[in-house]
Amino acid sequence: MISALHLSGVTLERGGRVLVAGLSARVAAGEALAVTGANGAGKTSLLRAIAGLLRLSAGEIVFEGVADAGEARRRGSHLLGHLDGLKTARTALDELLFQARWSGADESAAVAAAERLGLSRQLALEVRRLSAGQRRRLALARLVSAPRALWLLDEPLAPLDAAGRGLMGEIMGEHLARGGLLVAAVHDPLPVAARTLEIGG
Repeated sequence: MISALHLSGVTLERGGRVLVAGLSARVAAGEALAVTGANGAGKTSLLRAIAGLLRLSAGEIVFEGVADAGEARRRGSHLLGHLDGLKTARTALDELLFQARWSGADESAAVAAAERLGLSRQLALEVRRLSAGQRRRLALARLVSAPRALWLLDEPLAPLDAAGRGLMGEIMGEHLARGGLLVAAVHDPLPVAARTLEIGG
């Protein structure tokens, strides 16, 4: 299990432009890190780099407690992007089951996650018929159905109403209490205690 995430001298470039230069930070088990900055500052790129989807120009990303970084990314982390990544023609249940099974969970865990996120009555609907907040909760249900140590979240609360944000605060708090780690790119404060890392200033 990932016990800490360590970023050392991380530099990221995109389109010939340096987004992040020499960034260092450490997130330990039970901690949340809120990554802030203006649009285009590199928040999403940093999450993608931690997930292994973007190559570093310089520096190092280390997953403490796991010998192989690839294994830590494949089996120890969840990346939830700014877009929900849902196929709109599928039913909510089919989409949730696909994502849960892909992440190593079974049907019972997926259904329980949907219930926790308040989606039981929407599972028979096609994803395109869900509201933006319901789609976001459907995407977030993957985190609950297939627990992993490291959550990488890009604007996770953006389309949620007050009740949805409160519920996600509870779920995030439970994740951290179990020794999980959370790194989120945000404009608004997270609903849990978090250190702030501002980039692109």
